Amino acid sequence: MNHFENLKPQNVFRYFGEISRIPRGSYHTKQTSRYLVSFAADHGLTCYQDGHDNVIIIKEASKGYEQAEPVIIQGHMDMVCEKEADCKIDFESDGLDLYVEGDFLKARGTTLGADDGIAVAYALAILDDDTLMHPKLEVVITSDEEVGLLGAKAADLSMLQGHILLNIDSDIEGHFLTSCAGGLTAKTDIPATYRMKEGVGIALTLHGLLGGHSGSEIDKERANAVIEMGRILRFLKKRMEIGIAAFSGGLKDNAIPREAECLLVIAKGQMQVFDSYIAEITEILKKEYAVSDPGLCVSVLIKEQKQYAVLDAASMQNVLFYLGNVPNGVMRRSTNIKGLVETSLNAGISKLDEDAFRVTSSVRSSIGSRKAELADRLALLAEYLGGTIRIEGDYPAWEYCADSKLRAKVAGVYSDMFGKEPVFEAIHAGLECGIFCDKIKGLDAVSFGPDNFDIHTPKERLSISSTERVYRFLTELLRSMR
Repeated sequence: MNHFENLKPQNVFRYFGEISRIPRGSYHTKQTSRYLVSFAADHGLTCYQDGHDNVIIIKEASKGYEQAEPVIIQGHMDMVCEKEADCKIDFESDGLDLYVEGDFLKARGTTLGADDGIAVAYALAILDDDTLMHPKLEVVITSDEEVGLLGAKAADLSMLQGHILLNIDSDIEGHFLTSCAGGLTAKTDIPATYRMKEGVGIALTLHGLLGGHSGSEIDKERANAVIEMGRILRFLKKRMEIGIAAFSGGLKDNAIPREAECLLVIAKGQMQVFDSYIAEITEILKKEYAVSDPGLCVSVLIKEQKQYAVLDAASMQNVLFYLGNVPNGVMRRSTNIKGLVETSLNAGISKLDEDAFRVTSSVRSSIGSRKAELADRLALLAEYLGGTIRIEGDYPAWEYCADSKLRAKVAGVYSDMFGKEPVFEAIHAGLECGIFCDKIKGLDAVSFGPDNFDIHTPKERLSISSTERVYRFLTELLRSMR
């Protein structure tokens, strides 16, 4: 990060660079947790670390702020690890390759991890700066947020004194979140058995899709590679004999799949008709997704002719039935807030194994009963096909607080600084605020952050100028809480 030394705020980007050198994908946060503990020790700050890698760092109030209400600054250390197909980075051992392009900070070939590394960088920069004026600060950095808010759910917050929560996990500058959807992860297994089939192997790849965050981008009607690959296979099966030897797509349940791959087996004399059908379905998909996914592409690679283990007739029927009938995308929109997605499902990860077709889906809803109903639909579908389902990472919605003193304070500071009113809104993506509100009664919370685009994809990019403005706002907000 030495060549970023001219970026402002300097300490924010310095700390972001340091944590970006540490692998911090979900379930792999131990090194980052240790880094945070070491930071606290180096700065003489009180620190708590638990067995789930959550870290809490306490800094006492500045002179004159001793009687002010303590403030909780909160974010998560883990990131969604998505990368381009030709990227060689190993997320479990390698750091990120950061670079600047215009006003944006990016990572070559991978997600940037500003969701939510920027919260960690902001917090460390504030804790490191003894010239700032602020109340007592209780910085909470959680683990495994991206896989069901697991760190927040496990965290012991009993030592916290504050009832003001600044969650830094939003991605539009000037937009402050006041409520969010709850969610859960559904893992479905559909039994699979195989038979041997002689034929030519065809590696079929659907790629070039934009993907995106399954909460904030689900309303953009982008193609889900897993669902659309299922559609391609049904299209082919209606017109010719095929065998399915392999199927996979998607990397994270909360990221809309950008690619899916399938190994098909067809008779040697069927290549010409196969090519014509692929051209036909590709043209259909490109027309349907011309706006949302203009780069959509279907690639074909011919393999050798031999005996392949392919799904037997019943298993193939069940897999294609599942892909054709599983709920996906926006299920319902809010009747209270115009434009807000209320309930959605994202079939995020699929893999055909030797004994089952496995799909991991992210279910979200701002209404608990609708979330449960959608999970029940998934269970019924799995049961109908003789499969099983496991529900994990169930977390609550963050409900809107009508009487929020923090919201009024935020509005006043923001309008004074920038000469315009902030936007307060709900979001369909999940945030840890709901869990914190459950654990700390009477908590007054708001979520915000700098402009960060295409999160959960390798196109993720963080605005440098927005990062500076939001940091100035954050420090001024703390100063105003005397």
